[in-house]
Amino acid sequence: MASSISPKQALSFTSSAHQRHQSRAILREFHVRFPASASLPSSRFAVKSKAAKLKVLAASAAKVMDQSPSKASPQAPTVVEVDLGNRSYPIYIGSGLLDRPDLLQRHIHGKRVLVVTNTTVAPLYLDKTISALTDGNPNVTVESVILPDGEQFKNMETLMKVFDKAIESRLDRRCTFVALGGGVIGDMCGYAAASYLRGVNFIQIPTTVMAQVDSSVGGKTGINHPLGKNMIGAFYQPQCVLIDTDTLNTLPDRELASGLAEVIKYGLIRDAEFFEWQEQNMPLLLAREPAAFTYAIKRSCENKAEVVSQDEKESGLRATLNLGHTFGHAVETGFGYGQWLHGEAVAAGTVMAVDMSRRLGWIDDSLVQRVQKILQQAKLPTSPPETMTVEMFKSIMAVDKKVADGKLRLILLKGPLGSCVFTGDYDQKALDETLRAFSKS
Repeated sequence: MASSISPKQALSFTSSAHQRHQSRAILREFHVRFPASASLPSSRFAVKSKAAKLKVLAASAAKVMDQSPSKASPQAPTVVEVDLGNRSYPIYIGSGLLDRPDLLQRHIHGKRVLVVTNTTVAPLYLDKTISALTDGNPNVTVESVILPDGEQFKNMETLMKVFDKAIESRLDRRCTFVALGGGVIGDMCGYAAASYLRGVNFIQIPTTVMAQVDSSVGGKTGINHPLGKNMIGAFYQPQCVLIDTDTLNTLPDRELASGLAEVIKYGLIRDAEFFEWQEQNMPLLLAREPAAFTYAIKRSCENKAEVVSQDEKESGLRATLNLGHTFGHAVETGFGYGQWLHGEAVAAGTVMAVDMSRRLGWIDDSLVQRVQKILQQAKLPTSPPETMTVEMFKSIMAVDKKVADGKLRLILLKGPLGSCVFTGDYDQKALDETLRAFSKS
């Protein structure tokens, strides 16, 4: 079946000039091929003397960044630009950025700020964030709301606590909401900002790997419903994203590994050279080596920014960022929100998507083995919980956001490493076989 939202052009990037090309319209599937798009550090993560350059393009505008991990510092943060015309915004990446009040304050337009955080992050970074918002700026008043921590609280009841605080504090349309925390806080704060007074400014300060490399960038906001993950929400872009890599020092090992699932995803779907770098440097990432991790965050943000700049509201291309997510979201919903971390569910879902791709004959066995190996290296699960059944997967996936005209569309690998398709045109037998291989009948 033809994808009802397939764009008229496929996009391609080349490693030499990172130029955009047009290709013929694809009638039966949305096909994407992204060769390696930037020079990477050597296997020992040290950046070559000539920093990798990336052009993030939107329409006719082109903004060039020339940064490397070794340059990231409190004095000179790495900056990745998300180019969306008059709604463009910077992603600041570096160590000690919460000690740089100027970075946050330049994006505060009114006098009132509401920091949204949770019970885990507040004791660690709330005071530091308030200082960054107010130091040398006595006209700004900061309120805060501290939410319970966990995916199981990403719901309407918890969201109302943000609105309660905003209304009780009489915040006006010139206020700014600040999301201080991981992906759950970022999604809920962003959705609250999109809805309060029909839209107020907000800033993302992600404190987990998952949020820093993925969820804080691109403007996807929302909450879960008992019947499906992220079913209620809005596309709403922040004023900026501030990634202080020092916050990873307090991140539990399990949370760190969870975020690596999204890093691995970028290599599989569009950046083969980045995937190869990860294969060689995964031990350094698990050891939290600063230069390696800064590079991984930067390159992930560049990949995300490129895609968002081309397809902000997921009309086709952006859907490819959801490799493994359809299966993974079914795990989170069926097994219970918060039982598995998002990245853990995505890792298992990625293995299932790769298995299905192999059954369709779209990739070879060697790539399947590489995916298994790198996920195991990252200490991530490679199969769903034993309690998941075929029927559970099918019933939950039937209400996935990528369903169109009753047809479930999936992101699958096709061709060499770094290539994928977003399509509903596949043999249903392959999906059934994958579900049976990974879950109970």
